[in-house]
Amino acid sequence: MSYICARQIESILIIRKLGILLVSITLISFTTKKIEKKYEKGVTTPVNYEVTKDILKLEKNFVGFKEALAFKESQGRYYVVNTHGFLGKYQFGKSTLKRFKIYDTKKFLKNPELQERAFTALCRVNKWILRRDISRFVGKRINGILITESGIIASAHLAGPGNVKKFLRSYGNYQFKDAYGTSIKSYMKKFAGYDLSHIKADKKATV
Repeated sequence: MSYICARQIESILIIRKLGILLVSITLISFTTKKIEKKYEKGVTTPVNYEVTKDILKLEKNFVGFKEALAFKESQGRYYVVNTHGFLGKYQFGKSTLKRFKIYDTKKFLKNPELQERAFTALCRVNKWILRRDISRFVGKRINGILITESGIIASAHLAGPGNVKKFLRSYGNYQFKDAYGTSIKSYMKKFAGYDLSHIKADKKATV
């Protein structure tokens, strides 16, 4: 009789262990699926950040600058085309791409490395075009906003360097908003304070 009880107890313990193992496998599988779902659809995570209390904090350098701008433009997705035909992670217009001799937009969307090179080249060109305005206005305040080099370069990406010149030289009286209502003023403020000193002004920058 005691032998039968011992066997029964042993069977119960084995079943209990199997149950615990099954629950553990289920929890691991569920967690993995949640993580995969979070990062699906081509969403990229900023590559240059510090983790502080589970919050991603971009560094104030060029990599941090471009990742912050890309998130604003496209949520960091390389394959996006918006309703006005702007393309990729940094939402390039076709005319801007032609400036860098990029004509095949389908290949451009499939080439993250080319998109990164094109963005850097555009920053160099815009920095050259706006070099006098950077020298003249950085450190001043316009409509309460501190003007910085990175704010100027970000605004040029939004509105083009010509409109940024008009904004600065009119001390904010000239207003510009894109098709979605985003203003130069908002970009000047949002993207202020990044260190772009190693990005050299270059009129003939290429990809």
